[in-house]
Amino acid sequence: MKTLPSPVIRRSGDRGHADHGWLESRHSFSFADYYDPAHTGFRSLRVINQDRVAPRGGFPTHPHHDMEIFSYVLEGELAHQDSMGNRRTLRPGQVQLMSAGSGVTHSEFNPSADQPLHFLQIWIQPATRGLTPGYTEWQPRPDDESRAKVLLISPDGRDGSAVIHQDATVHRLRIPAGGSVDHELAAGRGLWLQLIRGSVESAGTLLRAGDALASESPGRHRFRAGDEPVEALLFDLA
Repeated sequence: MKTLPSPVIRRSGDRGHADHGWLESRHSFSFADYYDPAHTGFRSLRVINQDRVAPRGGFPTHPHHDMEIFSYVLEGELAHQDSMGNRRTLRPGQVQLMSAGSGVTHSEFNPSADQPLHFLQIWIQPATRGLTPGYTEWQPRPDDESRAKVLLISPDGRDGSAVIHQDATVHRLRIPAGGSVDHELAAGRGLWLQLIRGSVESAGTLLRAGDALASESPGRHRFRAGDEPVEALLFDLA
């Protein structure tokens, strides 16, 4: 595998943009009508869409296959329904992960009549095709609110995490102003940090909300918050 120079920065303003009226979306990677050959994914990570959905707007029932799809709600509520019989309404900080496998249909809507929905939708390619479709969730525990680094998704479901069919882990970072978090990246793996709120300094580079950092350099990576609290997702990928 070709090694990237480290780190690589993906600035928020350089992402793809789509405005459909009821939906405004920023695409970290090529998606739908947005295509950029320099940004088609990172290792098994294929999609990070930052979506803002108007009240009563949403995605009607549509199919997926051979993709691990999860949503991370930032503001508002997300109503999910799928062909496996799952019906859920997710609120900020909650995570759902759907393994589309051999084929599944689902819909996602903003159920509110007056409040917008803001969430990240993320796709990760599974290690095996044709899996039996499945659904799993991560629900925060009371002590998670005060923890700077929390495991949301893993291959084995440890620590109450949602289960993914890929050698990948996803952590939520909530770093207090002026604080820092470390992550140890093993040789042969890749790290992607997607910053949601606040600003972060890492390896001499300043990131702001919507920016991302990718690295394939093994060792300790430190993320230090600026003058405001930070929220981010950290991906560790085979």
